[in-house]
Amino acid sequence: MRVVAGSARGRRLVTPAGRGVRPTTDRVREAVFNALQSLDAIRGAVVLDLFAGSGALGVEAASRGAASVTFVDASRSAIEAVRANLASTATLAATNVHRADAIDWLAHSTNDFDLVLLDPPYEFDRWPEVLGAIAPRVTGAGYVVIESNREISMPARLRTARDRVYGSTFVRIASVGADPRLSPGDGGALP
Repeated sequence: MRVVAGSARGRRLVTPAGRGVRPTTDRVREAVFNALQSLDAIRGAVVLDLFAGSGALGVEAASRGAASVTFVDASRSAIEAVRANLASTATLAATNVHRADAIDWLAHSTNDFDLVLLDPPYEFDRWPEVLGAIAPRVTGAGYVVIESNREISMPARLRTARDRVYGSTFVRIASVGADPRLSPGDGGALP
């Protein structure tokens, strides 16, 4: 697994040990971040990589010009992998790394974000709770990226901007604010 683009392009990333980790493939990560770049959602963004795992999504955001990235994961081996990947990629973004349960961390954090990256284990079933906690924390016309093995229902504050399926991986990019590329009556999907 490597950083796809940006200042750390081509740098190898480590993954945490354990069977519960399912890193986003390079192909899916490249497609997601190309879509985010087309939405002008990365450069200068304050990013949250929740359920960080290896941190590959947050490192990719930092490599592509995010201003800061916060990584949160409950697993010790995941946090060790995030720190190793940050050290090896030497990204320019400011970073914060927290070992904590995602929902507990959201309950105690007061930070707001421009971009939130959500890639929990596929068996994760607390989507309404986590999306409800995240929606009010996304600033302006910010975005939430959801990666799962199934379609996830959105709370009222989030509108679907793009849906894509890559093999068994479902990716939704949801918009919080009014996006001028969303036209009335289009079902909330970007072309």
